[in-house]
Amino acid sequence: MAIKNVTATRMTMLGLKNQSRVAQRGHKLLKDKQDGLMQEFLAIIRKAKELRVKVEEELRKANTAFLEAQAILSKSVLQNTLSVPSQKLILEVETKNVMSVRIPKFKLHTSGNALDYGLAQTRGELDVAIQKFSHVFEMLLELAEIEKSAENLAFEIEKTRRRVNALEHRLIPDLKDTLKFIGMKLAETERSSIIQVMVIKNMIEKQEKMKQQHA
Repeated sequence: MAIKNVTATRMTMLGLKNQSRVAQRGHKLLKDKQDGLMQEFLAIIRKAKELRVKVEEELRKANTAFLEAQAILSKSVLQNTLSVPSQKLILEVETKNVMSVRIPKFKLHTSGNALDYGLAQTRGELDVAIQKFSHVFEMLLELAEIEKSAENLAFEIEKTRRRVNALEHRLIPDLKDTLKFIGMKLAETERSSIIQVMVIKNMIEKQEKMKQQHA
């Protein structure tokens, strides 16, 4: 705790009281925001965990399907079949604002057909593997969107937490201590003024008595 370097006047006290009220309202708003962000973060983390399990399972299935196709088809056939892309992918990225946090939204636009290749030398196992990988790719995009959202939320939560702590442990206590100090100074000044008035009054009364006695 620290007392601010201010002049101990009633105007200063009034200004600091207003500042203290604003700081306390700001602290409550930031605390509510932090709680809301934390709830959103935990919900996203749970969703990401569930989706990651699904992605890993689907990726395992896709790899297994591709290994089966690789075991049946020759290396040269696979290379010739997969060397020229038959599908074009365009990723569109948008953002939405959630409690001052920019949350990404991924949109995948495709043109062409991933299975549009020569079928004379290929087998259905390769088609199955490519379809599975296409499905996993879409799930990976969804997972990346969710995990990026969690990362942005975590950053905002940490920033909000630092601001809450600064208000709670520094600014608000410092303002309270400074107000208390100014109150003590003003009370001391008031007592000193009263004593001075009483001394002057006694001096005047003594002078009046001396004048009366002299008269």
